Amino acid sequence: MNRSSGNLLLFFVVPVVLLLSSCASTYYNAWEKVGYHKRDILVSRVENTRDSQQDAQVEFKDALEQFGSIVTLQNTDLARAYEKLSAEYEDSQEAAQEVTDRIDSVDGVATALFKEWQTEIEQFTNADYKRSSTAQLRQTRSRYDGMLSSMRKSEASMKPVLDTFRDNVLFLKHNLNAQAIGSLKGEFASLQDDIAVLIREMNRSIAESDKFIADLRSS
Repeated sequence: MNRSSGNLLLFFVVPVVLLLSSCASTYYNAWEKVGYHKRDILVSRVENTRDSQQDAQVEFKDALEQFGSIVTLQNTDLARAYEKLSAEYEDSQEAAQEVTDRIDSVDGVATALFKEWQTEIEQFTNADYKRSSTAQLRQTRSRYDGMLSSMRKSEASMKPVLDTFRDNVLFLKHNLNAQAIGSLKGEFASLQDDIAVLIREMNRSIAESDKFIADLRSS
């Protein structure tokens, strides 16, 4: 990229970044005016993420059940089987994207909250207050980092499942014959294992979320 192209890119990108930052600040300020602070928004978004993970588990289980029904039936209507499996894949993909969006929204408000908290700490003139608030911030960030790490692990666990689903949906689409069903049977056990990992990681993340919410509300 030459210098003129780079400058042109900055010309468009920087205002967008500033606008998004300004929009986020305006959003938080509007809620604070009605008594709903960043901490409250964070709790709400963690709860929403937890709920979306529970919904995603249901979608992936349904998709696995549909996959299993295809590989175990004889004389399956392959075109119909493809349509059902494709629909389940799309539902799972949408559920996974919602989980990702929810996690990103949690991280967004947490970043704003911790930045504000640190700024306010610097305003203390009372050393004891400052030391206490600093320790509380450090503890909260540590608990948050653990929860976010668990959320990201659950998010990552969806990828191999989605990849396997996509590959098999496409293979079935391209090979509507008995040989395709035979190939799907070979993938079923692997898919079961991947979904078991996904559910385990999501349950761990959900437990971390519940604990973080309880800690935040009690502090």
